[in-house]
Amino acid sequence: MSLSLEHALERFWGYTNFRPLQQEAMSCVMNGHDSLVVLPTGGGKSLCFQVPAMCLPGMAIVVSPLIALMKDQVDTLRQNGIPAAFINSTLDVEERRQVARWIHSGELKLLYIAPERLVLPGTLEFLGSAQVSMIAVDEAHCISEWGHDFRPEYRGLSVVRERFPDVAVHAYTATATPRVRDDIAAQLGLREPTTLVGSFDRPNLVYRVERRDRLNDQVLEVATKHPGEAGIVYCPTRNQVEEMAALLKARGIKALPYHAGLADNIRRKHQDAFLNESVDVITATVAFGMGIDKSNVRYVVHAAMPKSLEAYQQESGRAGRDGLPAECWLFYSTADLMRWRNMIDGDDEVANQVARDSLDQVAQFCTSAACRHQSLVRHFGQELPHQSCDACDVCLGDVDLLPDALVVAQKILSSVVRQKERFGGEYTALVLKGSKDQRVLQNGHDELSTYGILSQHDTRVIRDWVEQLVGQGFLEKTGEFNVLQVTPLGWQVLRGELAPKLLQPANPKTSKARKSKSVDEAAWEGVDHELFESLRQLRREVATQMKVPPYIIFSDASLRDMARLRPTTMAHMHLVKGVGAKKADDFGELFLERILEHLAEAK
Repeated sequence: MSLSLEHALERFWGYTNFRPLQQEAMSCVMNGHDSLVVLPTGGGKSLCFQVPAMCLPGMAIVVSPLIALMKDQVDTLRQNGIPAAFINSTLDVEERRQVARWIHSGELKLLYIAPERLVLPGTLEFLGSAQVSMIAVDEAHCISEWGHDFRPEYRGLSVVRERFPDVAVHAYTATATPRVRDDIAAQLGLREPTTLVGSFDRPNLVYRVERRDRLNDQVLEVATKHPGEAGIVYCPTRNQVEEMAALLKARGIKALPYHAGLADNIRRKHQDAFLNESVDVITATVAFGMGIDKSNVRYVVHAAMPKSLEAYQQESGRAGRDGLPAECWLFYSTADLMRWRNMIDGDDEVANQVARDSLDQVAQFCTSAACRHQSLVRHFGQELPHQSCDACDVCLGDVDLLPDALVVAQKILSSVVRQKERFGGEYTALVLKGSKDQRVLQNGHDELSTYGILSQHDTRVIRDWVEQLVGQGFLEKTGEFNVLQVTPLGWQVLRGELAPKLLQPANPKTSKARKSKSVDEAAWEGVDHELFESLRQLRREVATQMKVPPYIIFSDASLRDMARLRPTTMAHMHLVKGVGAKKADDFGELFLERILEHLAEAK
């Protein structure tokens, strides 16, 4: 008997409503029409192909580049009562034979496989004998050299279309600019695909950006705000990854390092410890993808500037995948920018320029006094409908704003005009500082009325203000050398018709303490905290017995809903978000018993 999308969603996943664009994406699969779906991390992207796979006859092939993510998703699917498997290098000969038998017998509904293994002639020939319902290419941005995570092995996927000409192909990604989306469609040979692009905004994430100063103290302050909760700290080098893990452990925080320099078995052991909640924090290099589907990461820290906003969106997006509030901290320094620039040494000048432009965009994001959520979605070609997100340091008032920002901005813009709009940000900062730099003197700019007009400020601070004005649209960079020009909005500032926001120079000795305002309060409304912790402990015990990560049993969101609704019957248990028929049968009675015990003790 065939299932409807609605029935499958409720039966296997315990949800009664679709998230934005999910139903449209699933309909493309059901209708056999190629599609390109861009949904942010946490937007339910995987369900777009998993749910219709349960409704269509045959087996769906899911292309995934990350071994750990394959196992995570397959474990979750099996826990929901869905026949799924993966093929990758971690399987031994007998395990591969077992998967082959499942495929041959038609038992599987979803098969996860790495791109390099799928395109092997033997694999394609074997799968050609199976009834393939659809082909889903996950992390599809990896196929584009314009993307932030290009993987050459994805280029070979074009042969899949040739081998399965009558099977629809669907591409899914969380981060893709319009250029990357066009490249994905072309490289995969999608036929008149329906393109669905969701909002890139993650309203449950609180973004905070600070200049790096006393990094160890800054990271410790974040970690200690989240005792017993999962966090990821990204560091730029392997040595820093190791040092940060040691620092956290020395302060009583359970942490382990994770990077490509560790032996495979150690890396796997550390990742499993994080997934199984034996440790709370993983420190990792930003260049090494975690490839995990852990839903209850409550904070992500970047100890250095990422190389692109696409990378930042994806890495910070590992927080709050369950939809509950989470924090994303970025501690940056101008040294980060120089380090990344020094690593751009490819032969392809176009690719080099793309990388440099990406770095400039990250620098603007870090130094801007504009809403962080607005800045991120604008990068992907979207706009937020509201002025304040109430979920970033700028909109929450947690940053120090310069009281005389209009006057300072007018001085900077005036200097750009008096320099005939022929110089970049570094040079402009030197003029405003009153530098004796040879270039400034040779150009006669020490005679300008704006020369030395901001001499009381550090050159680095002036340079930051220039970038903030660029980020807010009052200045723009043009040409190969990023020459500054005043925009129409900038001329309004010069005339005093518009006032920008500029950040106060950081001073750790006098800066105000961070506000403790929490956007997490609404998510805890009506939740019995003591019951939640009891259910969380029960979940950990069950997961340990079953040798699976705790969040595969129930997500934090489901546990909070249980602790809010406090169901006392199986009928009530089915009303909890994320509790499908299989999970209710497997764990419902056990969790009901714990809830009833708690209610009895509370009387």
